[in-house]
Amino acid sequence: MMSNQPHDHIVKSYDEERRRLIDEILRMGEMAASQLESALDVLERRDDKAAERIIANDEAIDVLEQEISHDVMKLALRGPLARDLRDILAALRIASDIERIGDYAANVAKRSMALNLSPPLPHTRGLGSLGSLAVEQVRDVLAAYRDNDTDAAQRVRARDAELDAQYTGLFRELLTYMMEDARAITPCTHLLFMAKNLERIGDHATNIAENIWFQVHGEDALPPREKRDETNTVG
Repeated sequence: MMSNQPHDHIVKSYDEERRRLIDEILRMGEMAASQLESALDVLERRDDKAAERIIANDEAIDVLEQEISHDVMKLALRGPLARDLRDILAALRIASDIERIGDYAANVAKRSMALNLSPPLPHTRGLGSLGSLAVEQVRDVLAAYRDNDTDAAQRVRARDAELDAQYTGLFRELLTYMMEDARAITPCTHLLFMAKNLERIGDHATNIAENIWFQVHGEDALPPREKRDETNTVG
């Protein structure tokens, strides 16, 4: 029995570090989701000071990603098994996706400050609706990661088509408005960039969903899914 004790200690230590890594990723994800919610809120309130705070807070997410990368390397050096390696690789990819989500949230906050230089536009409501869907996608995929739930992850992945369709609708609406009123070109351009940032956040939530699948199923093929971003074919 004594000969198993060092091995048991190593396994327990590995499991504890892996659990801590998951908790760090979930904390980072919650920070990014909260940043996105705050960015959408300051857009509605036209609050430059709050937008500046969101932009400054993005650094905390970047720092946490670096800490996660360091912890992933420590786990990798323990010589884990194939399934453990998938966990480690997925963690690294998911942390990178969350960092990008944080970047896009900060971009939305920056654009909101530029948007505040123009009179309010009714189209910010459409952007808010798109943003709410993006936040929901991020929170749902984080819950799927926490629970190691591939079915929930696939539901997030499938729902990206809804976000794409909403983005395409807003894109068309903004283009029409710009053609009708030259004064709207500058503010609508900012809204278009913000909408694209939100659509990209949906793509990163999808990436996380796909990495949850990889973590559990390895290289097994993912189920097919629909894409509805038609902005490249707008004529």
